[in-house]
Formats: sequence, structure tokens, C-alpha cells
Amino acid sequence: MASLRDLGLSEYEARAYRSLLNTGPTTAKELSRASDVPMGRIYDVLNSIEQYNLVRSQTASRPKKYVAVEPATALDRLLEDKKRELDEKADQYESIVDELSDELDAAEPVEEKFWTAAVGPDETKDLLLERLAAADQDIVMIAANPVPQRDMQTAGEDVLAQLEDALDRGVTVNVLMSRSLVDALSENVGQRYRNSLQGRDDFHVRTNDNVTGSFNVIDGVEVCIQIPNPLASGDAFGMIDLKDPEFAANVQEEFVPRWEEGEPLTF
Repeated sequence: MASLRDLGLSEYEARAYRSLLNTGPTTAKELSRASDVPMGRIYDVLNSIEQYNLVRSQTASRPKKYVAVEPATALDRLLEDKKRELDEKADQYESIVDELSDELDAAEPVEEKFWTAAVGPDETKDLLLERLAAADQDIVMIAANPVPQRDMQTAGEDVLAQLEDALDRGVTVNVLMSRSLVDALSENVGQRYRNSLQGRDDFHVRTNDNVTGSFNVIDGVEVCIQIPNPLASGDAFGMIDLKDPEFAANVQEEFVPRWEEGEPLTF
């Protein structure tokens, strides 16, 4: 069950506030009895929930009396406090990430051959987005295999968003697609392309039906190769990510003639 403790109150603070709703204006001593909050703690508890703006006090009376703020107002105030705490935490974490990014980026990358793989549509997409986010100089994308229609909108929009981020980092992007894949893209993807990417000098898309498979070359040293599912046409079975400058150069050589033969994308 939902509890006032979920919004930041202690057990004693929650008891005191609930009891005040039932007692009406009352003294600390009377509230201690009604709420089972020890007398030695009741003043600290009242001061605390008064700071939350959950109670009002009548200082002119002797002894001092307290009354609860209406529940709707009290809950709104607790919610705003929690939202403010979360915003402060988010700012704190963003500052930590910025500081660590500068520190970790200062390390020299290890230039050794390495490969990894992902299996399954979700894992494949996550790996692709991760490697696109790692690009520093250029991205070459060859896309011929449409993913299932149920995944097309989400996958296409996520990839476009990652490409936009890459362009903002100064990365050049060239995309070569089969016409069948272009026709399968959602209208949202096409609209985002027209509105955000089509006019950029560092982003180019061409179509060529003489392409097979789907792969990506990142910074000229890394290749992500999509593996289609042999039992489900068009579905992504997995992806192999291979960091090998020599292999990437060979892939680039195969890409260039098809790129030169391609036609600029039109929707």
C-alpha cells in the first residue's frame, strides 16, 4: 500500500500528520498521546513536518497548538519536494558524467583487434546504437535487410536519433540503402529525415538495389555486420562487431563502387 513514507516522511512524521487530521487543532502533548509518538520526540517531529509545510501552528496560544494542512495541499507539497530532489540529483549525476567523460576520454585507446557479438533483435539494436555512439570521425552504413514491420518505426527512429547525435559531434555519415528498405520505413522516419537531416552537408543518403546485407563501418577501423535469421526472413538474428582496420579497409573498397553508382535518396 502507498505510504507517506514513500514521499519522504519518517514513521513518526507520518503518524503525527495522520493523527492531526483526526484530532484537529491540538497541542504537542495531546498529539503525542494520539499518535503514539514519544513525548521526547514529538517537538522534533512537529518541527520537521512544519518545515515540510504540512502543519500550521498557532504560536499565540499557550500551550502552542498545531493543525494539519489539507491532504491535497500536503501531498502536492511533498510531491514537489520529491521532484525538486530528483532534479537536483539529475543535475548532480550529469555533472559527474561530464567530469568522468573528460577523464576517461583522456586515456589512450588500445589499438588491438577485437570482436564481439549480440544475438536477438533487441540485443542487436542495442549493440548497433552503442557502436554508433562511439564514432568519432565517420560512419558508413549499408542497409539492405528490412527488419520486421513491428520493429521498423522504433528501430529507424532510434538509429536516426543516434546519427543526429553523431553529426552534432562532427561525425560524417554516409548511408547506402536498398529501395525496398526505404519503402518500408515509417512516415515518421521519412519526416524526421526531411526536417532534420536532408539539408546537412555532412549527411548523405543514396539508394542502390545492388547491395546485399546490412553492415556499418565506423571510423574506418570497426565493422558491425548484421546477421539475418535464416528461419525468419527479414528478422535480425544477431550482429558481429569486429574491430580490425585491415578488414574495415577491405569492406570500404567494396562499398565505394556501389556508393558511386547510387542515386540520392528521395521520398
